[in-house]
Amino acid sequence: MWEFVLAGRKRLGYRVQLDTNLRDSAASAPETTVLQRMQWDGTNLRDPSVVLLRIENVGWSPIVDGDYVAPVNDPVGIRIAFPGRRVVGMTVTERSPMVPPTFFVPGADGFETTGRVIKLPKVILNRRAHYKVLAVLDREEGFTDPEFPEPEVTAGVVGGVRGGRIKKTAYYPFASRQVRWLLASLILVSAAQSAFTFAGDDATAAPLDCAGGTLHLSGSTAFAPVLREAAKQYERTCPDARIPLTATSFKGSVAGLDSLAATGADAGLAGARGLGNRLSFSDGPKSEGRPQLLPRPVALSLFTLVVNEDAGVRDLSLKQVRDIYAGTITNWSQVKGNDVPIHLVSRNPGSGTRTTLERQVLGGRSLPAVTTADCAGLDGDRPGRCEAGDTQTLLDTVASTPGALGHSEVGAAAAHGDVQQVRIDGYPATLEGADEGAYPYWQTEIAYTYGEPPADSIAAGFLRYLSDEVGKDILRSQGHRPCSELAKPLLCRPSGA
Repeated sequence: MWEFVLAGRKRLGYRVQLDTNLRDSAASAPETTVLQRMQWDGTNLRDPSVVLLRIENVGWSPIVDGDYVAPVNDPVGIRIAFPGRRVVGMTVTERSPMVPPTFFVPGADGFETTGRVIKLPKVILNRRAHYKVLAVLDREEGFTDPEFPEPEVTAGVVGGVRGGRIKKTAYYPFASRQVRWLLASLILVSAAQSAFTFAGDDATAAPLDCAGGTLHLSGSTAFAPVLREAAKQYERTCPDARIPLTATSFKGSVAGLDSLAATGADAGLAGARGLGNRLSFSDGPKSEGRPQLLPRPVALSLFTLVVNEDAGVRDLSLKQVRDIYAGTITNWSQVKGNDVPIHLVSRNPGSGTRTTLERQVLGGRSLPAVTTADCAGLDGDRPGRCEAGDTQTLLDTVASTPGALGHSEVGAAAAHGDVQQVRIDGYPATLEGADEGAYPYWQTEIAYTYGEPPADSIAAGFLRYLSDEVGKDILRSQGHRPCSELAKPLLCRPSGA
């Protein structure tokens, strides 16, 4: 369930549904002599065989061409090799209704055979979509083994389970043998646990990080999905804890820090004691002049540029991005896109995604002036800029506004589905790219406290929970990387905090 429901949002699989030797079939049924007369270039095949493969999306998220692990200029997404055999011919015999047939037109980019290898293009596959490839093969000269090795399928998707490698799948009417063994083991464990529960003391100790009381969370809208899920799980684990969240709990990084600072100042705390019932989360470091706000790096968060599909672009150089926000480039046709004016949709001042865009992508340059207070008032025939109050509103505006360009946290952009993520200098928004310094649009997610919260407070307990295994799982499931797991942990250091 963990792999397929949470971690397995993107998963590419294949099945070998048929791999049979036609000489054997002809020998067992002498009347089917047509199988013995198969030819290639006028010559009878020496030892023909037929293979049928099913390529499928077995994850929970769509797979688009930008998800395939391959260079941007390489149209091939999947390679299938047949050791000991050469490919005589192939065809696509079946495809899901939503898989476009244009991918498989003879001569299409990425759809070809070379020797013993079949090359398949970067096919767009919605959830549960599939297509089947039928190949006619012949034994290579010099290959004398009586049995042919299984086909070798090479492919991968960015952000998939276990490195994103394509997985050989199988159909089970109920469940695989491993799952049946797992179910039996769980039943035995449950029975044993029930016996110990009835035989033992009724009193059960709460987990170490549990604390009672009410915790107030505020800050980043981009990090809100993580905090909502973590709060829900913490309340389930700790029966005396309460973390009330509303639609207005998260108003942005700066607004959250302002609220935390004001509440701490009003509390009139004595000595070094800090607030034990409030936390604020920020996409990046606080501004100067607030020594009472103490930072605790939590995770590396990825952001991405997003465009409306009418823009006709999926990749921009860093220079082109800066020229667009400087007003030098005002139409997508200037970067080989469609003839549509560029409409910039940005977050309000104080947003962490906006601040990070200005600092790390635009080189410290501020965004251009707003041309309309309401995004609905953007002139379709002229470039312009408007601002949105939260991430979801920004994404909805980009999706509905031709030529719109915006910015968002990666997980929210991927979940939206109606906007197109933009690569920067050919690099998609991946944690590996940020960790290696190739992808520029990321930031450290930092938890702030007002002073040092008491060790037994709910604020301290919730922070420990986020750094524990369950909290790390929640961070990873939302596309973030816990700071402790980075190859270069110094990336999480809150410089200037």
